[in-house]
Amino acid sequence: TGGKTERPFPAATDLLHISYNQDYGCFAAGTKTGFRIYNCDPFREIFRRDLGPSPAAANEPEAAQALHQPPVAGGGGGGGIGVVEMLFRCNILALVGGGDAPHYPPNKVMIWDDHQSRCIGELSFKSPVRGVRLRRDRIVVVLENKIFVYNFADLKLVQQIETAPNPKGLCSVSQQPGSIVLVCPGAQKGQIRVEHYGARKTKFINAHASRVACFALSQDGRLIATASTKGTLVRIFNAAEGNLLQEVRRGADRAEIYSLAFSNNLQYLAVSSDKGTIHVFNLKINVGLTTNDKPLPAPDADVPHMSPSFSFIKGVLPKYFHSEWSVAQFRLHEGEQYIVAFGHEKNTVAVVGMDGSFYRCQFDPVNGGEMQQLECHNFLKPSDQP
Repeated sequence: TGGKTERPFPAATDLLHISYNQDYGCFAAGTKTGFRIYNCDPFREIFRRDLGPSPAAANEPEAAQALHQPPVAGGGGGGGIGVVEMLFRCNILALVGGGDAPHYPPNKVMIWDDHQSRCIGELSFKSPVRGVRLRRDRIVVVLENKIFVYNFADLKLVQQIETAPNPKGLCSVSQQPGSIVLVCPGAQKGQIRVEHYGARKTKFINAHASRVACFALSQDGRLIATASTKGTLVRIFNAAEGNLLQEVRRGADRAEIYSLAFSNNLQYLAVSSDKGTIHVFNLKINVGLTTNDKPLPAPDADVPHMSPSFSFIKGVLPKYFHSEWSVAQFRLHEGEQYIVAFGHEKNTVAVVGMDGSFYRCQFDPVNGGEMQQLECHNFLKPSDQP
């Protein structure tokens, strides 16, 4: 299916949340009436749960009454899910209520077992939950100014981290078994904090002069990509040492970066922004040697790193000449929120939109340029349609 899709999709107004699972093989959607899980390649809906009005919380009548008015006869709300976090492809999900009629209180994380179609655990907080990240051995809950890290097995609190205000719930956690790396906003503007649980050390990286708007951690916890609220540059850091390894440029004008993703082999980085263009960049990092790589000098505000050969014409060239531009692009609708990931097939990218769209496209690693659209779906269409 070529060409642009007509929009917005009719059911997209019901969409509250979209997220990929840890290996980008699936994505989850939270809606005003429940949640749905999809497979990326081949694209198909795996299952959906339509949650009616909230179950009466017998042990918490006040909370239940405060949050859930009795449903209006003949329907009513109460099914809103604002966060759905999958755990790879297993039956365990973390759910947080959301929207105008949340199914659960927005200050609670519910651990849902889909085999039993019920919640098997819950975590309560004093303020609304902004995000949840899962590993097989940890549950990470992100609030506006704090992050709580729990053991998955017994829900015991392992660590509490103070952050700068974090309304988007930014947080990344490594996914390989063994030592855990967690990245979150630092306490200061433009700073990120890296927790190395194996080495028991905390690293602060002053990544940008303006606030950090988005970041991503490679699955092995070795590389971090960051973007600021300016959204022009993306910087790639070595997580262990905190040194700047590479800098790439999305564009010359300000943009809101919605997502960053590393390819599995760490050869590419994908970026989505409110400009509606997905960019793929070449990573020129020998990951086997990241600790011995020559660190670039500390970033100077948002001025790209100058290579010595250019320094004599510093004043002549526009400064954005010095950072690398994307090798491939895929153009979508400006102003729409898309999240991006690399597909399991070679040189493919998956894109999920808050307008209810799913795209799969392919880039040419040698010639770059415009990506080829392989497929496009409205993932919110009613399941009884073909």
